[in-house]
Parts: sequence; structure tokens; C-alpha cells
Amino acid sequence: MRKKITLLISMVLFTYVFCFAQDVTIKGSIKDKNGAPLPGVSVTVKNSKSGVSSNGDGEYSISAPGNSTLVFSMIGYKMQEVAVNNRTQLNIELLESVNELSDVVVVGYGTALKKDVTGAISSVKATQLENENPQSVADILKGNIAGLSVGMNTSAKGGGDLLVRGKTTLTASTSPLIVLDGVIYIGQLSDINPNDIETIDVLKDASSLAVYGSKAATGVVAITTKKGKSSAPTINFNTNFGIATLSKDQPVYDGPGFLAWRGDVLRSAGTSPAYIYNDPDNLPAGVTLTQWLNGQTTTNPKDLWLTRLGLLTNEKNNYFAGNTIDWYDLLFRTGQRQDHTLSIAGRKDEVNYYMSLGYLKNENLIEGGQFSTVRTRVNLDARAAKFLNVGINFQYADRDEGSIEADWSQLTSLSPYGDYYNADGSLRRIPTDDNGLNARNPFLNPTYNSRMVRLNTLFGSIYAKATLPFGITYQLNFSPGIDMYRTFNASSSLNPNVTTPGGSATRAQETRYNWQVDNLLKWNKTIGKIHNFDATFLVNGEKYQSWYTLSGNEGFIPSDILGYHNLGSGIKASVSSDDQAYKGDALMGRINYSLMSRYNLSYTIRRDGFSGFGANNKRATFQSAAVAWTFTEESFLKDLKWLNYGKLRVSYGENGNRVVDQYSSLSAEDLVKYQYVNSSGVPSEVNGLVGGARIGNPELRWEKTKSLNIGLDFGIINNRINGALEFYDKKTSDLLISQTLSSVSGASNVISNIGAVNNKGFELSISSKNITSGNILWNSNVIFSLNRNKIIRLATPNNDPGNGWFIGKDIDVIWDYKILGVWQTDEVAEANKFNKGIKPGDYKLQDVDGNYVYNDLDKQFLGYRNPRFTWAFRNELNIYKSFDLSFQLISNWGQKGQDNQGLNQPGSVGFGRTSSYVVPYWTVDNPTNEYARLSSGLSGTSFNVYRKSSFIRLNTVALSYTLPTSLISKVKLQSAKVYFNINNAALYAPDWNTWDPQNNGPTPRYYTLGLNISL
Repeated sequence: MRKKITLLISMVLFTYVFCFAQDVTIKGSIKDKNGAPLPGVSVTVKNSKSGVSSNGDGEYSISAPGNSTLVFSMIGYKMQEVAVNNRTQLNIELLESVNELSDVVVVGYGTALKKDVTGAISSVKATQLENENPQSVADILKGNIAGLSVGMNTSAKGGGDLLVRGKTTLTASTSPLIVLDGVIYIGQLSDINPNDIETIDVLKDASSLAVYGSKAATGVVAITTKKGKSSAPTINFNTNFGIATLSKDQPVYDGPGFLAWRGDVLRSAGTSPAYIYNDPDNLPAGVTLTQWLNGQTTTNPKDLWLTRLGLLTNEKNNYFAGNTIDWYDLLFRTGQRQDHTLSIAGRKDEVNYYMSLGYLKNENLIEGGQFSTVRTRVNLDARAAKFLNVGINFQYADRDEGSIEADWSQLTSLSPYGDYYNADGSLRRIPTDDNGLNARNPFLNPTYNSRMVRLNTLFGSIYAKATLPFGITYQLNFSPGIDMYRTFNASSSLNPNVTTPGGSATRAQETRYNWQVDNLLKWNKTIGKIHNFDATFLVNGEKYQSWYTLSGNEGFIPSDILGYHNLGSGIKASVSSDDQAYKGDALMGRINYSLMSRYNLSYTIRRDGFSGFGANNKRATFQSAAVAWTFTEESFLKDLKWLNYGKLRVSYGENGNRVVDQYSSLSAEDLVKYQYVNSSGVPSEVNGLVGGARIGNPELRWEKTKSLNIGLDFGIINNRINGALEFYDKKTSDLLISQTLSSVSGASNVISNIGAVNNKGFELSISSKNITSGNILWNSNVIFSLNRNKIIRLATPNNDPGNGWFIGKDIDVIWDYKILGVWQTDEVAEANKFNKGIKPGDYKLQDVDGNYVYNDLDKQFLGYRNPRFTWAFRNELNIYKSFDLSFQLISNWGQKGQDNQGLNQPGSVGFGRTSSYVVPYWTVDNPTNEYARLSSGLSGTSFNVYRKSSFIRLNTVALSYTLPTSLISKVKLQSAKVYFNINNAALYAPDWNTWDPQNNGPTPRYYTLGLNISL
């Protein structure tokens, strides 16, 4: 009986094991959170070597035991483990990983996993910002990269200057090098459609920059555009419309305010009784009309009052008729904006493609200003043979920048009682009946003149990549660029502000052509499973050439109605040209070594040549080295459960910076014309050369920056918090400075390498996964940066106050008189000691040496023009898988800006015929200590007013709604999303009271509503 029971139990167990151990075929699809298929996802059976990858449609099929677990993994996405439980159908949705250590980043002439990188590289995925509708590369980068400053461009074109880790130069370019799809790009960022961008990597330290040698001292911004992902063609259409409004008003006086202000302007002179500038219908208590007349006779006191205020005939007529003109409202408008991009992408076994066509049109806040561009891109990669891939990446842009804006700078010169038109309907040259001094109708040029600024640019790369034996690959890149610029202007004789009889016109045409050739040889080999070698070698050549012609004429007969279309009909033709060229070449080698994926070493050497430098210094060599230690792989740290990842990085090396003018090493001679009469008495013009402003310097060479970087990457609390700390110290020598020469040399200056600057800083980047499950997901990112620089050496041992350069001080230090406040009425005796006619209401400057004379000895270092530190805080929330909400704060703190409105002194013109912004001013009844009196004196010297311009800006607020798959599938859509965003939503600047502190001018706030669909 016992044997029978044992046999029965054995059969049951065998049947049980057999049922669950038998392999089943599991099929399914893998998609992202938007329902887009994910090709290339690794699907493996846990604890086995069995695995497959999803195809171009995100589909997979794998055989596995019914009781096994499948592991789904892909770089950039969270790994998922799913129990099979004898199921044959498993559809998976992968979520993007906030942990960027497994992301691929650009390292210069190649890519690498971020966990293996030894240098300081920060990245941003453009796809994460789709809801915010970035309209430029600058919009993608702003507030998302530690150590990168993005300026503000408020024109219709948008964008902004980029600065990586502060200024390291005094006169050379501070713009970072742009690398587009692996090749150096010298075009404009506005020609790159942000909808085409996949990722942007910013390379900051010497190690990561070394592969670009002579061009990289100011940093590298590497842009990677999109490629095909799915075997089925994916068509995407992104369209949006928006408006631009003034984010902050800086109003001028309306009619009544203008008259009250004019009265205070005239009272400020103090030469007549104050009450005579009061409205005769509203005199101060105790003042009679007879006193007000002050000995004058009139039948119309109102007319006399307006005359005393300086109003002229047409202004008085408009006053009595009750007419005013709101110049502020006429100059500023609500700008219309639209942006549309259509793309198609896909990949088959042998071909990967991405194509797009985009149209952008923006109107500026300023009446008349607009910008439009058509941009197209083609990325194509094809396998020509088993060992050979060929491809092209090309972009074309057609920019229209020919709009003529109204002259908003005239705003404070215009009277609200002026006239826009003449009696015949034409525009008045001067809105009031006087010579206008500086006042002009701000709409003259947009109305009468014409302009065409058209720019057509083509840039791309053609490449072939061959796979050779022993892990060697060879790649050849040819990267041509062609820019064609046309700038035509015509100033019509109908324009009353054009004084040239018959009008004038010019046509400027320029063609720029550049090419680069990169020969890349790479070798990657793993030995013994723990030693990995990755080597890259480069041979590079480049050439740039431009052809520029400017032709013009004036005095067109019989009419200038054809403007710049018929230059030949003028009577005073002119023509000039300016062609330029330079060449460069480079040799580069880089070796990366990794031991057990724990210890990393990188060494780079690059030899550069550039035709723009002196005859004795055409070439230079740049080297760098870096080491990294992933210390969390050590056994003695395995028990630290809260520390998931830690890597220490150290790099040191040297990079260069080219000259701005490729002819700086050569002498500049001036061409002159003089009259010559030959032996027959016939006069003619003869050309001659005279000594120019600059003499040549055969020793001219690169600016060189030596940089030390110490970095720490970390991930803690189950990788809920990831971040990086960076400390850097940069020393730039051989600064290019224009050195003043004695007049006996025959020239005024020479460009020499005679300066030095130190640059230090600290950066912090933290990303956190605050809520990772449930109906609400929440991620945050924080960046913090500070930079300090110091001038070490100049052309001479002395400071250069004219340029604002001081040895031992910051490049952007402010050196001026310190304002202690405003002289008050009880301080007249003390003010008179300066013997400069100082009056109550003038600014009180600190007399440092106490000799009652203001000069340079009294000037002080008052602060800095650039922020002392910057930070940004970004939050992203996904709500019920359908709503995405994000907002970003950015801040510049510790800087000062120039605010000369506080002087209440318009200069030599005075307030005689102008208006003004509504700005506080000192009076006897309003003895403010912050603002000077109207028409204030300058205490016998010239100075500027500086105020703290620190700010916190709510840079973006974005909300999107992803339509349900069940709804959009009925109309054959793969995904559909509606989004709304506000850019420059709010501003906090506690000490700044005029225009925006970042540009001190009218700044737009953008509202955008858009739709993104894929099919």
C-alpha cells in the first residue's frame, strides 16, 4: 500500500511540474505612455539566457515556461518584470525612466552611456518639453542645464545668447560651439526647428571638450535630431497658435498727467513762482488770478497756461478740442503667432528615415515687427551592405527678417496732444508744431520705407560608415553649408524724415560657403570581460569663404517709386565688396578605458591648425585626461541600502578659443582716394594706401583655457533622487587684447596675446521622483549654479578703466560713483562746498577722499552686472495618465542693472519738448531719497544709477490632455494631445521698478494653444 501511495503522489507532482514547466509562446505589444510602439525593447526570461527584441511595431514573441517571469528593458525606460502565469498574451506599457544614468549622451564624435562618462555633461530631452512648445533651441535649454546661462531675445525671432560657465575671454567669442548630429555647425540656431530635436547635450569640462580642441573653450552644445523608430511610418502633426502680450507695462503720461508733469518740469528751474504753472481754473489756496497772471494780460488764461507749459499751436488746438493720442497703445500690440510642423518617420531593416516640414510666423509686440521661416529636414540612414551604412542629414531654412518696426524708443519724446497725420492725410514728420528736437513720428519708416531681408541656408552632412574586422569602424563625414543673404533697403523721398532728394537705396548680397571633412577611425574591444577599450581617431579639414557686395544709389530720376528694384536710375552710385576666407585642420586621438565598469580613464590629444593666426603660430596642441570611479560597485559599500549609485569624476585639460576676425594677425591698411592731374591737365581719382589702425602680429595665437573639474554623480533612496555636483577651476591665458600703440608706430593698435582670466564655479543638479505610483505621478528637477571670475593680467600692469577692466576684479564689475541718496533742502550748505551748482533734489555722490571734488578716485566697485548665482526649479505631474502639468521657475540673483530713469535727466535735449515714463521724482513736497528731481544736475560729473535687478521668473506653465486611445482609434489616430502653455507667466523683482530687469525693455508674455497628433 505504501508503494502505491508513493507512486500516486509522484505522478501528481510530476503532472504539476510538467504543467508549469512546459514552455508556452507569449506574444504581445510594447508601447510608451502615449500608445506609440517601442521597437528594440529587450524581452528576456528571468534567470535564463533566452531573449528577443521587439520589432519595429513594438511587437514580440518568445517561448518561456508558464511559471517564468519576463523582463522588459530598454535604455531610457523603467525595467518591468511580469509573471507569465501561463498566459499567452502580454501587452506592456513602459514608462520613461527619470534616472538618466542609462541614457545615451553625446561625448564628441560619438556617444556613450551616461554611467560610463568621465566628463561633465548635462542633457535635456526635447520630447519632455513638447507641451511647452519651445520655439527655439534657447527655449529648450533655458533653466534646464546647470552652468548654462540663456539670454533673452524679445524680438519676433526669439532665441537668446548662450554662455557656458561664465566668461573666459575679454574680446573673443563667448558663444559655445554648436555640434549638430555629430558635426560642427556654424549657422544660426534659428534655422534648427526645435520640433526636430531629440536631445541636447551640453559639454562643459576640459575632458569632454577636448575632442574639439581649438573651438571648445567656451563649451559645446551638441544637438541630436530625431530618427525613425517604428517599422510602420509614423506621421506627426504639431500645430499651435498663440499671442504675445506685454508682460509688464512701463506707461508714459496721458494728457492730464502730461500737463501736471510739464508743470513740475518748469517749476524745477526755480526761476518763477511755482503757481504760475497751475491750471488757472484750479489755483492753490490764497492765489488770485491777478497773481497768477504775473503781470501778463490775456483774454484766454487757459491758452496762456498751455503756452507757459511749452505747448505749441496744434497741441493747444487738440487740448481745447479734447483730443489726445495714445502713442503707447499705438506702438505696442498683441502679436499673433503660429507654428506648424509636419513630420514622417520610420525604419525598416535596412533604412531609417525622418523628414519634416515646418512653418513659423511670429509678430512682435512692436507694431510692424515680425519674423517668419520655413524649415525642412531630411535624416536618412541606409544599409548599403552588411558592412556599410550610408546616410545624409540635411536641413534647409528660408528666413524672412525684412519687417520694419515702429520706433518705440520715440515713446518718451512724443506729446499726447500731438498729431499723427497732416491735414492731407500723410504722416506728420514731427507730431507737434516745432523742430521736434529728437521727436519723430515713430511710424515714418514702416509706412514709407521698404526692406527685404531674406536668408536661405542649407546645412547637412553626408556620411559613410564601414564596419571592419577586429571591432574597428571607419566613418567619413562631408558637411557642407551654404548661406545666401539678401538685404535690400530703400528710403523713400515720400518719407518726410528722408532728406536725400530723390531717395536712396542699397542692395547687399552675401554668399557664405563652408565645408568640413571628418575621417573617423574607431575601435572598441572588450578583453576578458572586464577590460574595455574604446579608441577614436580623427583627421579633419575645413574651409570657410564668403563673398559680399554692397551697391547703392540715391537721387532717383524721375521717381524713386521702384525703390531698390532699379538702382541704375540714381545719380550717385556706389559699390563696395568684402570677401573673406579661412582654413583649418585637426588631428585628434582619444582613448577610453574601463575596468569592470567601475574604473574609467580617458585621455585626449588634439592638434589644430588655423589660417587666422600669426605666421609663427598656425598650430597648437590641446590635451586632457579624466578618471572616474564608480565607488558603489565596491563590495564595502554594498550594504549601504540608501546609496544606489555613486561616481567620482576628475578631469584636467586645455582647450582653445579662436579669434573673431580671421585677419587679426594681419596689418589693416586704409584705402584713400586723391585728385591727380596728368600732364595733359586731365583730372582723375587715384587710389592710395596709408597706415591703418592696426599692425600685424606674426605671434598671434589661440586663447587657451586650462580647466580642472571635480564631479560627483549619485543616486539615493532606490534611485528616487539622482543628481550631480560639479566644481571647476578654469584659467584662461593668452587673451586676445587690442594693445594701444604710440602714434610714431603709424598705427593705433595691435592685437596681442597678453591677458589672463581665472574662472571658478559650482553646479548642482538634482532630479527626484516624488510620487511614482497611483493616479498622480510627480517628478521635480532643481539646478543651481554660481560662477566667479577674476582678471589676472592685462596689456599693461595698469587697469583699463575705459573698458571697465580691473586686475583682480570680475570682468563684469561695476565701477562708478556710489549714490548715498538725494540732497535735501536742509543740506544746501554742504552741497555748496562742491562748487558745482548742486541743488536739492540732485543725487548725492560719495566723496571718498573728502576733498569736495568728484573724480576717478571717488569711484568704487558697486557690484556686478551678471548674477552671482542662478537657479531653476521644474515640476512635472501626470494626472490620471491623461493630464500632464508642468511649471518652471528660473532665477538670476545678486546682479545690478543700469536704471538711469532715476536721474530724471534726458541729457542735452532736456525736458523742453518731451514726455516721460511715469517715474517718481523729487520735489519739495515729495522729498524722496531714491529718485532725483526733474532736470537734475549731475553734481559736476557723469555717472549711472544702478539698482538691484535680481528676479524670480515663472518661466513656463503648461497643461496638456492626451485623448483616450479608445476614442482616437476610431479615427485611425495613434495618439492625440491638446496643450496650452504660458511662457514668461509672472515675474518677481523686488528692487526693480521699470521694464523687465533682464533686458530693460518691453518683454512679451506668450499664450499658446496647440494640437499634436500622430497617425
